[in-house]
Amino acid sequence: MTARVIVPTYNEKENLEPLVQQLLAQPLDLGVIVVDDNSPDGTGNIADRLATEHPSRIQVIHRAGKLGLGTAYIAGFRRALDEGADFIITMDADFSHPPEKIPEMVAKAQQGYDLVIGSRYVRGGRAVECTLPRKALSWGANAFARTLLGLKAHDTTAGFRCYRREVLASIALDQIFSSGYSFLMEMLYMVQRGGWRVGEVPIIFCNRQQGVSKISRNEIYKALYTVLRLFRRRIFARPA
Repeated sequence: MTARVIVPTYNEKENLEPLVQQLLAQPLDLGVIVVDDNSPDGTGNIADRLATEHPSRIQVIHRAGKLGLGTAYIAGFRRALDEGADFIITMDADFSHPPEKIPEMVAKAQQGYDLVIGSRYVRGGRAVECTLPRKALSWGANAFARTLLGLKAHDTTAGFRCYRREVLASIALDQIFSSGYSFLMEMLYMVQRGGWRVGEVPIIFCNRQQGVSKISRNEIYKALYTVLRLFRRRIFARPA
C-alpha cells in the first residue's frame, strides 16, 4: 500500500524542510508532493533541493502564483492518482498537523473508512496555542457547516485528511467550485453525498510557530458563501 502526502506551500521556507524530514521518517511507504505557488521567499527552491536529495520520494509541482488552496490540492490529487497511490493525505506545511498521526490515519482507512480526518473535535483532540477569537471562529464555522449541510464529521474544516484513492477517483474534481479554504467543506460534502464512510482520529492541533497565517477575511466570506450555496443545493436536491 502506497501513500502520498500533498503539502501546498506559499512562503513556508522555515517549515518545509523539517516537515519533510519528519514525513520521510514515518514507518510507511510514503511520498511527498509539494505544490508551491511561486513563493517569493524561496520555498520552491528548497522543495527542488529536497526533491534532488530524495528523487524517489519527493516531487514538486510549481505553479505560476497564488491560485488557492483547493486548486493546489486538486493538482496534488491528480499527480498522486496518476502514480497509483492507494492513500492520498493532505496537510498544512506549518506543523499545525502532527506528521506522527499519519500512520494511525492510514490504519483507520485500511479498516474500511474512505476518508479519515485528523480531528480537533473528537475525544482526545484539541487545539493549543490558538487565540480565543481563532477558536471561536473555528468552532462556529464547524457548527454552521454541520447544521446546514448535515455533515456528520465533527471537524469539517480540517485540512489534515487521508482519502482512499477510490473516493477521489469518484469525484469530478473539475466541478468543485471552491478554490480556497472552503474547498475543504465542499470536498467533505461531496464525499458524504457520495455515500463514502468518514472517520476521525483525534489530533492536537498546534497553531503555527513560524511564518504567517494564510486565512484572510476574504477566505471567511468565501467559506460562508460556500456553505450557503451547498445548503441550497441540498434543499433542492440537486446533484452534488
